[in-house]
Amino acid sequence: MIGAMSRQNHVNKEEEGGSDLMRKATEAADDLYRMRDTYFPSDSNDKTYKLQTQSQIALNLLDSIPPEERKLPTQRATYEYLKGKILDVFPEYSKKAEDHLSKAVKLNPSLADAWLCLGNCIWKKGDLTATRNCFTLALSKGPNKKILSQLSMLERRMAQGKKHCLFNHVYHDFEFCFLYVCSLSCLLTFSCLSLGADNQEEIVAESIKHAKEAIALDVKDGNSWYNLGNACLTCFFVTGAWDHSKLQQSLKAYQNAEKDESMKLNPDLYFNCATVNSYLENYERALSGFEAAASIDPCLNATEEVEKMINLFDKLDNLLKGQIKAKRLASLTSSLSEVQLNPSYRRATIDNLLDGLNKKIAVVGKVLFFIKHENITPLYYLVCDSNQICFVLTVYGISNDAIKEGDQITLLDPSFHNNGFSWNEKHYEFRSVRVDFLEQVHVNGKPVPPRHSVRSSIFAQHKP
Repeated sequence: MIGAMSRQNHVNKEEEGGSDLMRKATEAADDLYRMRDTYFPSDSNDKTYKLQTQSQIALNLLDSIPPEERKLPTQRATYEYLKGKILDVFPEYSKKAEDHLSKAVKLNPSLADAWLCLGNCIWKKGDLTATRNCFTLALSKGPNKKILSQLSMLERRMAQGKKHCLFNHVYHDFEFCFLYVCSLSCLLTFSCLSLGADNQEEIVAESIKHAKEAIALDVKDGNSWYNLGNACLTCFFVTGAWDHSKLQQSLKAYQNAEKDESMKLNPDLYFNCATVNSYLENYERALSGFEAAASIDPCLNATEEVEKMINLFDKLDNLLKGQIKAKRLASLTSSLSEVQLNPSYRRATIDNLLDGLNKKIAVVGKVLFFIKHENITPLYYLVCDSNQICFVLTVYGISNDAIKEGDQITLLDPSFHNNGFSWNEKHYEFRSVRVDFLEQVHVNGKPVPPRHSVRSSIFAQHKP
């Protein structure tokens, strides 16, 4: 009897030892992914080396579990899952990782985390349908905020279909980055390709739905809020880049994400929030956001975004302070008061406008300069109204050959903003009017032809 009890105690100790090693291997895998998501050295090769080193340590720890402690199907499934997860920590697709994760779900189909990891692994080789199947199967095991967020992200990727346009600006996602684009590039001029899936809007609506479901499971989870922000930003472009309420929803979601301490080391959150602020022309907040992103991850192009913006503002400042002779301005603007307007619109000058949308108001002006800068959108012009007051015109959704220097333009329902902010001890101040659609501007007395309309798209790719 005593001998039997001793043998049982010995078996229990061995089981405890095996489970302890499995627990340590699980913690090592979690630490590996934490490093992937929060370690951003100035040299990306340092990160690759560290991931390789730490992944090998984690694999060695996993393989130190005695074979007899991974005989049961559930034990073997956990072992295969952890091995596949560790091997899949790199951005490149790994056939070995897929093989181990596939074994894990066959041995234990109830292992939701293994289905999630398998889906992420398959995503890297471009099989989006199989990826969705994995996420759906994972979700069938029970509500899970991580799975819902990944499914939401995948749906945004599926919405683009197979065709896309060349990109310029970037907004980043949690393992994948999304690039919003226009059909005109400062490097190349080309025709915009079709926007992908026919049911884009429906798929993105599903993406938003799943993002909200993730938040409902844990309203304090920053990553779920971050994911919703990305979904709303995608929706803004997919639906024609006109509904600014989607941008405001995206901005609010990012701000909620920032309340979670675990998101403080996510540079993409600050980058994306800055991108939205830039598009909304909240320039000071955009600059601060890009600077915060750069301080966390020097390898992001956030510093370059700050430099581009400051270079542009310096150009605007120099032009606005430049000495254009009064006689020259008087000559350029002399005919503006004679421009005939639609009777339903009231004529105004830039100093009569209120901040925000000015409905049923028309401002007539002369284009003095087209201001070249390093980004595709928006287009910037220096314009002078009939009172010889100069202001900045920002143009979205219209090609750069629709409005030229010397053109007389009529701005309908102008969206006005009085900009004033400081950066690095330099103060910038200028008045601006924003144009988002062809219908908001007439050039030389005529509506802008539809061929000048430019629509944005989304292109997703694996983050390097």
